Amino acid sequence: MTQLQEQKAARSRAHVAQQAVHFAFYKLSRTWWELAPEDRRPLAGRILALLQTWQEKLLIVPYTLSGIRADADLMLWKAAESVDDLQELGLEIMTSAMGRYLEPTYAYLSMTRRSVYVRTHKHDGQDGNRLRIAPVGAKYLFVYPFVKTRAWYALSLDRRQELMNEHIQIGHKYPRVKLNTTYSFGLDDQEFVLAFETDYPGDFLDLVMELREAESSQYTLRDTPVFTCIKAEGRDLLKALGAA
Repeated sequence: MTQLQEQKAARSRAHVAQQAVHFAFYKLSRTWWELAPEDRRPLAGRILALLQTWQEKLLIVPYTLSGIRADADLMLWKAAESVDDLQELGLEIMTSAMGRYLEPTYAYLSMTRRSVYVRTHKHDGQDGNRLRIAPVGAKYLFVYPFVKTRAWYALSLDRRQELMNEHIQIGHKYPRVKLNTTYSFGLDDQEFVLAFETDYPGDFLDLVMELREAESSQYTLRDTPVFTCIKAEGRDLLKALGAA
Protein backbone atom coordinates (compact mmCIF):
# COMPACT_ATOMS: atom_id res chain seq x y z
CA MET A 1 0.00 0.00 0.00
CA THR A 2 1.38 3.42 -0.95
CA GLN A 3 1.55 6.30 1.50
CA LEU A 4 -1.29 8.10 -0.30
CA GLN A 5 -3.47 4.98 -0.13
CA GLU A 6 -2.67 4.60 3.56
CA GLN A 7 -3.63 8.23 4.19
CA LYS A 8 -6.93 7.82 2.33
CA ALA A 9 -7.66 4.65 4.28
CA ALA A 10 -6.93 6.44 7.56
CA ARG A 11 -9.34 9.23 6.64
CA SER A 12 -12.05 6.75 5.71
CA ARG A 13 -11.70 5.14 9.15
CA ALA A 14 -12.25 8.45 10.88
CA HIS A 15 -15.64 8.76 12.59
CA VAL A 16 -14.95 12.17 14.14
CA ALA A 17 -14.17 15.36 12.23
CA GLN A 18 -10.65 16.75 12.37
CA GLN A 19 -9.97 19.82 14.48
CA ALA A 20 -8.08 22.96 13.56
CA VAL A 21 -5.47 23.64 16.23
CA HIS A 22 -3.62 26.86 17.02
CA PHE A 23 -0.81 27.77 19.41
CA ALA A 24 -0.72 31.56 19.90
CA PHE A 25 2.15 33.16 21.83
CA TYR A 26 2.02 36.75 23.09
CA LYS A 27 4.50 39.09 24.72
CA LEU A 28 3.13 41.62 27.22
CA SER A 29 4.39 45.07 26.26
CA ARG A 30 6.47 47.21 28.60
CA THR A 31 3.61 49.69 28.82
CA TRP A 32 1.43 46.95 30.32
CA TRP A 33 3.78 46.52 33.25
CA GLU A 34 3.99 50.28 33.67
CA LEU A 35 0.26 50.42 34.39
CA ALA A 36 -0.80 50.55 38.01
CA PRO A 37 -2.15 47.22 39.32
CA GLU A 38 -5.62 48.71 39.71
CA ASP A 39 -5.56 49.62 36.00
CA ARG A 40 -4.38 46.17 34.90
CA ARG A 41 -7.07 44.28 36.80
CA PRO A 42 -10.17 45.32 34.81
CA LEU A 43 -8.40 44.84 31.47
CA ALA A 44 -7.17 41.38 32.42
CA GLY A 45 -10.61 40.55 33.79
CA ARG A 46 -12.17 41.30 30.40
CA ILE A 47 -9.72 39.02 28.63
CA LEU A 48 -10.50 36.26 31.11
CA ALA A 49 -14.23 36.77 30.53
CA LEU A 50 -13.69 36.74 26.75
CA LEU A 51 -11.84 33.42 26.94
CA GLN A 52 -14.49 31.92 29.21
CA THR A 53 -17.20 32.91 26.72
CA TRP A 54 -15.31 31.30 23.85
CA GLN A 55 -14.70 28.14 25.89
CA GLU A 56 -18.38 27.38 25.38
CA LYS A 57 -17.67 27.02 21.65
CA LEU A 58 -14.12 25.68 21.38
CA LEU A 59 -11.24 24.33 23.42
CA ILE A 60 -8.97 27.00 24.96
CA VAL A 61 -6.25 26.31 27.52
CA PRO A 62 -4.15 29.32 28.63
CA TYR A 63 -0.54 29.02 29.76
CA THR A 64 2.06 31.42 31.13
CA LEU A 65 5.70 31.67 30.10
CA SER A 66 6.47 34.80 32.16
CA GLY A 67 9.87 34.53 33.79
CA ILE A 68 10.81 31.55 31.58
CA ARG A 69 11.21 32.91 28.06
CA ALA A 70 12.21 36.42 27.09
CA ASP A 71 10.01 36.52 23.98
CA ALA A 72 6.64 35.25 25.24
CA ASP A 73 4.52 35.65 28.37
CA LEU A 74 1.23 34.05 27.37
CA MET A 75 0.21 31.08 25.21
CA LEU A 76 -3.27 30.02 24.18
CA TRP A 77 -3.71 26.42 23.05
CA LYS A 78 -6.89 26.31 20.99
CA ALA A 79 -8.78 23.62 19.09
CA ALA A 80 -11.86 24.39 17.00
CA GLU A 81 -14.11 22.90 14.35
CA SER A 82 -12.76 25.34 11.76
CA VAL A 83 -9.90 27.74 11.10
CA ASP A 84 -12.52 30.50 10.89
CA ASP A 85 -13.32 30.16 14.59
CA LEU A 86 -9.63 30.45 15.49
CA GLN A 87 -9.28 33.55 13.34
CA GLU A 88 -12.38 35.18 14.81
CA LEU A 89 -11.17 34.61 18.37
CA GLY A 90 -7.74 35.98 17.49
CA LEU A 91 -9.32 39.15 16.14
CA GLU A 92 -11.46 39.59 19.25
CA ILE A 93 -8.38 39.28 21.47
CA MET A 94 -6.35 41.81 19.48
CA THR A 95 -9.23 44.32 19.29
CA SER A 96 -10.06 44.00 23.00
CA ALA A 97 -9.12 46.69 25.51
CA MET A 98 -6.05 44.66 26.45
CA GLY A 99 -5.12 43.88 22.86
CA ARG A 100 -2.94 46.99 22.55
CA TYR A 101 -0.66 45.52 25.22
CA LEU A 102 -0.34 42.09 23.58
CA GLU A 103 2.39 41.58 20.98
CA PRO A 104 2.05 38.32 18.99
CA THR A 105 5.46 36.66 18.84
CA TYR A 106 4.81 33.13 17.53
CA ALA A 107 1.79 31.38 16.04
CA TYR A 108 1.48 27.82 14.78
CA LEU A 109 -1.52 26.50 12.85
CA SER A 110 -2.16 22.78 12.45
CA MET A 111 -4.86 20.11 12.31
CA THR A 112 -5.48 16.74 13.89
CA ARG A 113 -5.33 13.59 11.76
CA ARG A 114 -4.59 9.89 12.15
CA SER A 115 -0.95 8.90 11.88
CA VAL A 116 0.11 6.60 9.04
CA TYR A 117 2.63 4.99 11.42
CA VAL A 118 0.28 3.73 14.12
CA ARG A 119 -0.30 0.33 12.58
CA THR A 120 1.15 -1.60 15.51
CA HIS A 121 1.52 -0.82 19.24
CA LYS A 122 -2.13 0.32 19.28
CA HIS A 123 -3.86 1.19 22.53
CA ASP A 124 -6.76 3.40 23.63
CA GLY A 125 -6.00 7.12 23.64
CA GLN A 126 -2.76 6.71 21.70
CA ASP A 127 -1.65 9.95 20.10
CA GLY A 128 -1.68 8.68 16.52
CA ASN A 129 -5.30 7.52 16.76
CA ARG A 130 -6.80 10.75 18.08
CA LEU A 131 -8.72 13.29 15.99
CA ARG A 132 -9.78 15.39 19.00
CA ILE A 133 -7.53 17.35 21.35
CA ALA A 134 -8.22 16.17 24.90
CA PRO A 135 -5.85 17.78 27.43
CA VAL A 136 -5.17 15.69 30.52
CA GLY A 137 -4.89 18.79 32.74
CA ALA A 138 -1.16 18.51 33.38
CA LYS A 139 0.66 21.53 34.77
CA TYR A 140 3.28 21.74 32.02
CA LEU A 141 3.04 21.81 28.25
CA PHE A 142 6.15 21.61 26.07
CA VAL A 143 5.53 22.88 22.54
CA TYR A 144 7.69 23.03 19.43
CA PRO A 145 7.35 23.03 15.63
CA PHE A 146 8.89 20.06 13.85
CA VAL A 147 10.22 19.51 10.32
CA LYS A 148 11.58 16.30 8.78
CA THR A 149 14.28 16.19 6.09
CA ARG A 150 13.33 15.43 2.48
CA ALA A 151 15.45 12.28 2.79
CA TRP A 152 12.88 10.95 5.29
CA TYR A 153 10.10 11.06 2.71
CA ALA A 154 12.35 9.35 0.15
CA LEU A 155 12.41 6.25 2.38
CA SER A 156 9.82 3.56 1.77
CA LEU A 157 6.80 3.57 4.06
CA ASP A 158 7.88 0.20 5.49
CA ARG A 159 11.33 1.60 6.37
CA ARG A 160 9.80 4.68 8.00
CA GLN A 161 7.45 2.43 9.93
CA GLU A 162 10.41 0.42 11.20
CA LEU A 163 12.14 3.59 12.44
CA MET A 164 8.94 4.94 13.98
CA ASN A 165 8.35 1.69 15.84
CA GLU A 166 11.58 2.35 17.76
CA HIS A 167 10.43 5.93 18.36
CA ILE A 168 7.04 4.75 19.67
CA GLN A 169 8.64 2.15 21.95
CA ILE A 170 10.79 4.82 23.57
CA GLY A 171 7.71 6.97 24.14
CA HIS A 172 5.97 4.07 25.91
CA LYS A 173 8.75 4.10 28.52
CA TYR A 174 7.49 7.50 29.73
CA PRO A 175 3.76 7.02 30.45
CA ARG A 176 3.59 10.23 32.51
CA VAL A 177 4.25 12.25 29.33
CA LYS A 178 1.32 12.58 26.91
CA LEU A 179 2.07 13.55 23.31
CA ASN A 180 -0.29 15.58 21.13
CA THR A 181 0.83 15.56 17.49
CA THR A 182 -0.86 17.89 15.02
CA TYR A 183 -0.12 18.36 11.32
CA SER A 184 0.70 21.53 9.39
CA PHE A 185 1.48 20.32 5.86
CA GLY A 186 0.42 23.13 3.52
CA LEU A 187 -1.08 25.15 6.38
CA ASP A 188 2.01 26.68 7.98
CA ASP A 189 5.80 26.73 7.73
CA GLN A 190 6.39 23.58 9.83
CA GLU A 191 5.17 20.05 9.09
CA PHE A 192 4.07 19.16 12.63
CA VAL A 193 3.47 20.86 15.97
CA LEU A 194 4.32 18.67 18.95
CA ALA A 195 2.82 19.38 22.37
CA PHE A 196 3.76 17.22 25.37
CA GLU A 197 1.71 17.34 28.58
CA THR A 198 3.17 16.25 31.91
CA ASP A 199 3.42 17.08 35.59
CA TYR A 200 7.02 15.85 35.57
CA PRO A 201 9.45 18.01 33.54
CA GLY A 202 12.27 15.59 34.35
CA ASP A 203 10.44 12.80 32.54
CA PHE A 204 10.17 14.96 29.44
CA LEU A 205 13.86 15.85 29.58
CA ASP A 206 14.79 12.15 29.80
CA LEU A 207 12.40 11.30 26.96
CA VAL A 208 13.92 13.89 24.62
CA MET A 209 17.46 12.82 25.48
CA GLU A 210 16.65 9.20 24.70
CA LEU A 211 14.87 10.10 21.46
CA ARG A 212 18.06 11.86 20.31
CA GLU A 213 19.69 8.42 20.18
CA ALA A 214 16.91 6.92 18.04
CA GLU A 215 17.79 6.38 14.38
CA SER A 216 14.77 8.43 13.27
CA SER A 217 16.34 11.56 14.80
CA GLN A 218 18.85 11.58 11.92
CA TYR A 219 15.99 12.78 9.74
CA THR A 220 15.05 15.78 11.88
CA LEU A 221 15.63 19.05 10.06
CA ARG A 222 14.24 21.47 12.66
CA ASP A 223 12.61 21.16 16.10
CA THR A 224 12.99 24.66 17.55
CA PRO A 225 12.01 26.95 19.16
CA VAL A 226 10.93 24.97 22.21
CA PHE A 227 8.49 26.48 24.70
CA THR A 228 8.01 25.47 28.35
CA CYS A 229 4.46 26.53 29.26
CA ILE A 230 2.79 26.46 32.69
CA LYS A 231 -0.99 26.12 32.83
CA ALA A 232 -2.67 29.31 34.06
CA GLU A 233 -6.45 29.21 34.24
CA GLY A 234 -8.83 31.50 36.10
CA ARG A 235 -7.10 33.31 38.96
CA ASP A 236 -3.76 31.81 37.92
CA LEU A 237 -4.10 33.59 34.59
CA LEU A 238 -4.84 36.89 36.32
CA LYS A 239 -1.76 36.35 38.49
CA ALA A 240 0.37 35.64 35.40
CA LEU A 241 -0.88 38.93 33.91
CA GLY A 242 0.03 40.82 37.07
CA ALA A 243 -3.64 41.45 37.81
CA ALA A 244 -4.57 39.03 40.60
